[in-house]
Amino acid sequence: MSLFWSWYVTLLTLGTIAALVWLLFATRKGQRNDSTDETVGHAFDGIEEYDNPLPKWWFMLFVATVIFALGYLVLYPGLGNWKGILPGYQYLDGQAKVAFETGEQGWTGVHQWEKEVARAEAQYGPLFAKYAAMPIEEVAQDEQALRMGGRLFASNCAVCHGSDARGAYGFPNLTDDEWLWGGEPETIKATIMGGRQAAMPAWLDVIGEEGIRNVTGYVRSLSGLENPEGIQVDMAKGQEIFAANCAVCHGAEGKGTQAMGAPNLTDRVWLYGSSFGQVQQTLRYGRNGHMPAQEQHLGNDKVHLLAAYVYSLSRQPENE
Repeated sequence: MSLFWSWYVTLLTLGTIAALVWLLFATRKGQRNDSTDETVGHAFDGIEEYDNPLPKWWFMLFVATVIFALGYLVLYPGLGNWKGILPGYQYLDGQAKVAFETGEQGWTGVHQWEKEVARAEAQYGPLFAKYAAMPIEEVAQDEQALRMGGRLFASNCAVCHGSDARGAYGFPNLTDDEWLWGGEPETIKATIMGGRQAAMPAWLDVIGEEGIRNVTGYVRSLSGLENPEGIQVDMAKGQEIFAANCAVCHGAEGKGTQAMGAPNLTDRVWLYGSSFGQVQQTLRYGRNGHMPAQEQHLGNDKVHLLAAYVYSLSRQPENE
């Protein structure tokens, strides 16, 4: 902020506070000291106001507000280029100085956040590092690690996969044993670290509406689903189109390819629904689900812990 605007903000702020103080005491000086039954001489919808002074406790609240404002302006930035008298750094354990990249003095919201992060890293960093050095399978058997992983999941993953991790429309259930990209510990970690991008192409312009209907009927039959009455489906043509266009990703038998994230079409797990209409919609327009990468956001140590928690979800007794 330039010197002109710094002085402008400072004088405007202090001038406003000074004017309010004058107004507060000036009006107080003109009031009577005792209570009266006299009114101010006018009425509002038949309601009259006594000409009594402002209660002392109310007046003192105004005074306290002014004192608080002046104290705040001294301690924190706000008056032009004034940085406040609170330090922009602190000491942890009496020794470890928390430094900031900007080198600025004075308290700021940014510095406060940096302090909290530094404090958390000093307290929990060694614990995260301890679990990061252990195999995911071992971490998944540690109760404390699972509690920490559960909190990480609730903060970062539950918004899509649900608080119970059972997923929702378009978001996989993480408690079963069906994995689009593989359920091995390191594969789960790689998924969380780098994210995943679905690439189911749209087929309407390639095979036409009739082809969509036939393939829908054939695909649903792979998992034992019957087609609705009244819908004409040529299963042989559907199988032929599937073999020519879909088998390259989903396999000749429709069992999927985890290396490509292509789902198994022979089970009863349908990410976008298994009804005839829903499957048609998927074939017509494709799907482009996106799993965001968490490496930069969480870092390796936290992702390692989170991967162990996710891995444990499908290893519960009812899923084995």
